[in-house]
Amino acid sequence: MARGNLQHAATVFIVDSVEPCVAFWVDRFGFQVENQVPGADGNLVFASVKQGDIEVMYQTRASVLADNPAAAAELNGHSALLFITVSDLDAAERAAKGASVVKPRHQTFYGSTEFYVRDPGGNTIGFAQFGAPAK
Repeated sequence: MARGNLQHAATVFIVDSVEPCVAFWVDRFGFQVENQVPGADGNLVFASVKQGDIEVMYQTRASVLADNPAAAAELNGHSALLFITVSDLDAAERAAKGASVVKPRHQTFYGSTEFYVRDPGGNTIGFAQFGAPAK
């Protein structure tokens, strides 16, 4: 496959509950819900949110295991971090206020100012602005 054939990438976080994760992005950062898949009990088993070219997807651990029980071992011990570059770090910090802070605002050796929080699913989300003051 030629490199130019790649067209879109999005992360899929595996979580216990989708709804609070969707609310995190919609309520705090103004994302739009793209897809929602309810389970038999009415709770979401999958959803995606999008803003511009950034898309974040969530699927419940239970639905992954229902589709593939052998995946249980694969779900343990994996980790990922979503890193988002922003044009206004102050606005991102205001939007993230109240989220559990993993690492407060800091200046990096590679020229960005960043902070990291956890979404309601326990995933780490980093926000970075290049050229922003560290405060």
